[in-house]
Amino acid sequence: MDFQSKKLINDPNDVVTEFIEGLVETYPGLQYLDGFPEVKVVLRADVSGAKYDKVAVISGGGSGHEPAHAGFVGEGMLTAAICGDIFASPPVDSILAGIRAVTGPLGCLLIVKNYTGDRLNFGLAAEQAKSEGYKVEMVIVGDDCALPPPRGIAGRRGLAGTILVHKVAGAAAACGLSLAEVAAEAKRASEMVGTMGVALSVCTLPGQVTPDRLGPGKMELGLGIHGEPGAAVADLQPVDIVVSHVLTQILSSETNYVPITRGSRVVVMINGLGATPLMELMIAAGKVVPRLQLEHGLAVERVYTGSFMTSLDMAGFSITVMNIEQTILNRLDAPTKAPNWPVGVDGSHPPAKIPVPLPPSHSKKNDETLCRPQQLSPEGHILEMAIEAAATAVINLKDSLNDWDSKVGDGDCGSTMFRGASAILEDMKKCYPLNDPAETVSEIGSSIRKVMGGTSGIIYDIFIKAAYAQLKANSQSGITALQWAGALEAAIAAVSKYGGAKEGYRTLLDALIPASSVVKEKLAAGEDPVEAFALSAEAAVAGAESTKNMQAQAGRSSYVSADILASVPDPGAMAAASWYKAAVLAVKNSYQAS
Repeated sequence: MDFQSKKLINDPNDVVTEFIEGLVETYPGLQYLDGFPEVKVVLRADVSGAKYDKVAVISGGGSGHEPAHAGFVGEGMLTAAICGDIFASPPVDSILAGIRAVTGPLGCLLIVKNYTGDRLNFGLAAEQAKSEGYKVEMVIVGDDCALPPPRGIAGRRGLAGTILVHKVAGAAAACGLSLAEVAAEAKRASEMVGTMGVALSVCTLPGQVTPDRLGPGKMELGLGIHGEPGAAVADLQPVDIVVSHVLTQILSSETNYVPITRGSRVVVMINGLGATPLMELMIAAGKVVPRLQLEHGLAVERVYTGSFMTSLDMAGFSITVMNIEQTILNRLDAPTKAPNWPVGVDGSHPPAKIPVPLPPSHSKKNDETLCRPQQLSPEGHILEMAIEAAATAVINLKDSLNDWDSKVGDGDCGSTMFRGASAILEDMKKCYPLNDPAETVSEIGSSIRKVMGGTSGIIYDIFIKAAYAQLKANSQSGITALQWAGALEAAIAAVSKYGGAKEGYRTLLDALIPASSVVKEKLAAGEDPVEAFALSAEAAVAGAESTKNMQAQAGRSSYVSADILASVPDPGAMAAASWYKAAVLAVKNSYQAS
């Protein structure tokens, strides 16, 4: 039976911003950016991005996991934390604001839990920041040991072990190491850690009813920090038995999630999930250490017990085990002022909020606006025809895309792509600097960003950002066919990097990767550029059609039966092949006409 939850809050929509306000009032070493409600960023009060002489370490994600992540902002740990709404990945603009606020010449490291929304939003923000001149690296943490090795690209979930990675990276950055060195230590730490949780209840979102999914006398093993189902529901057992099961799962040689063998040195974190009394956490800690020592033959060097990464008011705990070497232990022992590691709260109280920084391009060009040239160059005219043809092809394919997507997805692929294509056509009439191909590509991204929501929108935004960065780096003397091919390759690589998909996963990349391979091969062989791209368009269409024979490993299609998938091509791949072929044919026709 469900019942209305009781919370000590005001408006449920304001819980995150009011939490941040209370946090910075409590700890004088913290500030937040004055961008509520869209921008919710907590940062160190002693750091100014332009002058900061160390690598900035930034993390974040959906709120509801407090003290993670804002409670770990402080010297020796995080430089900034980006807060999303409850259990929702923070928006790209908020992540960018955080990067701009604290990143100096040495760059920044983004530490991201392995959830699709976080990977995509932080990934797009990273590409945008790179295009603005910032040095950015990203480490993804997936330390969940509860579920069998996942199929496809989802990967292991990011859990409380992420906090230990924060500490290692923050201490490395505080020592003045380079971005590459800090990222390498964080990645190494992320590969050494495993976590599993046990819940006695699910969590209640502010303003919503409390579900009673587990029922009396039940517990759930491996429940996710957003309340997502775990590995199994079982009868409630004594903590001795629970601890034994969790440790056996984390250290399993069958899954081999964590490289720990008898004789290894480890640190342990017992993490409360939000509603577990400290007494119960300490009882668990008292059972964990001797079992690791006596049953598993491990040397336990440190034990961290408390609430580090919660799930609102969920009752239960997680156990994290990290294999350590002396360098990692030194980083964990290094001093920090992050308030929830924990630390003291001494120091004068600076202003609680500071202005949101503007992008460098905005401050340099505040009197300039991009606009359509009065006179198009021959190349600008061809670019216009290619863009118009591509967008029109997508618009004409709307109903077919929606029909395919209704069978293998949520039925809105055509509508989403239609909005993007329509915005491109409208904006091209007014503000695309068509004589500048690189900046025109950037403006296409702006058009998409305004109207295309969901995963498709952010994937195409990442695609465009990466293509723009590649073109911008090579656009001093005009864009050659080889450079267009390089931009396509870079865009594909970025989508694969942040989205996780590869060729054969039944996505838009199954159209674009064959196209990129063909055009690269033909240009290298000395083929006429127009013909090379025409052949690559045929490869794109063939690749999209071939998705009928693929088992989906990404997106909502991965939940659809193989029988249904066999009769329907991937809508995203078909859309990509459509606009790519239309653009190529428009260019070919233009050259033939001239």
